[in-house]
Amino acid sequence: MDAKERISQLLRERGWSIYELAKRSGLSSTTIANMYKRNTQPTIPSLEAMCRAFGITMSQFFLEGGETDALPEEQQELLRRWATLSTEQKELVLALMRNMR
Repeated sequence: MDAKERISQLLRERGWSIYELAKRSGLSSTTIANMYKRNTQPTIPSLEAMCRAFGITMSQFFLEGGETDALPEEQQELLRRWATLSTEQKELVLALMRNMR
C-alpha cells in the first residue's frame, strides 16, 4: 500500500474529509488535495503532521494491517476513537482515567 492509499484508508476509518485532516494537521487542504491530483507522495514533514493528526506514529502508518491487530477488538475501538478526539478531549479523557484508579 502506498502512502496516499494509507492516508485514504485512515480518512475513511475516521470519517474525515481532506479538510478535516488539514485542520487537524496544520497543513493546507490544497497541499493534501494536490498530493492526489498530481499523483505525488507526501513529503516527510507533511506525513509527520498527518500522522500526528491521526494520532499514530510513522511506524504505525507504514505497518501493513496495522499494529493494533493483535489487540482485542475493544482496545482497537478505543484507539480508533482516541485518534478522532481533539487535543482538549484527549486531555479530559486522560484526566478521567487517572482519577479512576
